[in-house]
Amino acid sequence: MSFSQIALSPSVGEAVSTTLGWTYFVAWSVSFYPQIILNHKRKSVEGLSIDFLVYNVYGFACYALFNTAFYFSKSIGEEYARRNDGHKNLVRFNDLFFSYHALALSIVTFAQSFYYKLGCSMIKYMPQAWLNYTRKSTVGWSIHNILLDFTGGVLSFAQLILDAIRSGNVAEALGNPVKFGMGLASIGFDIIFMTQHYLLYTTRYDPQDIEAQLRYQNVPNYGSAENSDADSV
Repeated sequence: MSFSQIALSPSVGEAVSTTLGWTYFVAWSVSFYPQIILNHKRKSVEGLSIDFLVYNVYGFACYALFNTAFYFSKSIGEEYARRNDGHKNLVRFNDLFFSYHALALSIVTFAQSFYYKLGCSMIKYMPQAWLNYTRKSTVGWSIHNILLDFTGGVLSFAQLILDAIRSGNVAEALGNPVKFGMGLASIGFDIIFMTQHYLLYTTRYDPQDIEAQLRYQNVPNYGSAENSDADSV
């Protein structure tokens, strides 16, 4: 029996095809993990293109949809066979599994870009917001930084949206989702800080300074000799 006859026999051909399919699945699937692990170790995605991540998610989403349709849809399979002289499409289970796995890991990598950029941006605001809450005061912390940050953020968004409208493509405003998200997070926390400063904690004395509290509350004769004598009894 010649080599060509062995290679073309159904059993051998199926075995070789299956082996090749799952081997490529392992090789391609493992290729996603080094980047995810590197991002985790560095706690950063600096140097990784956000455009690459977006197109990766979009591309594998389309590929997964394509494989799902060809693998599960009987009508699509019949239409394919009708247009290709009765031949069946060549989408195998390993192709389907790979597209789902690749899409999932692409989403994980994309999510890391939000976590390590947007997440860190959000986390840096939380300690100050929590400190203001626990002290029930904003004394010792400048609100002017927040007012300017809020003004800059609003103007930046206004420019971004205006330029997108002028270009005729509003979708351009979302061209960099991480940057857009960071801007929204910054403005959101600015609003929280302004609410704390101007609505919730309006007293302007240090909670740790008892004398300042008494002066602020207009305690009668505070600091007088008469009051001091009364305190010493």
